[in-house]
Amino acid sequence: MAVSLRVPEQLKKRIARLARRRATTPHALMIEAIGEKLDAEGAREALLAEAKKRLARMKRTGAAIPATEVFSYLEQRASGGIAARPRARKLA
Repeated sequence: MAVSLRVPEQLKKRIARLARRRATTPHALMIEAIGEKLDAEGAREALLAEAKKRLARMKRTGAAIPATEVFSYLEQRASGGIAARPRARKLA
């Protein structure tokens, strides 16, 4: 499939400079960039779908983890500590 893009001049120059530095062609660089963007968007869509699924489960069961417990757990882990993973439970 052939595709034609109107690329602004400044962007063309940036693409050409980067392609030279990487010893590749502008075409190959653009194909790589498009592929990476599509991969990133696919991952974003998967993350959003998982978040929606988990929110629906939380609403259905009423089980959740209080934000303060989540933040405390993450702070302990980020500082190198060992922390018990918080468990979901029905909240009042």
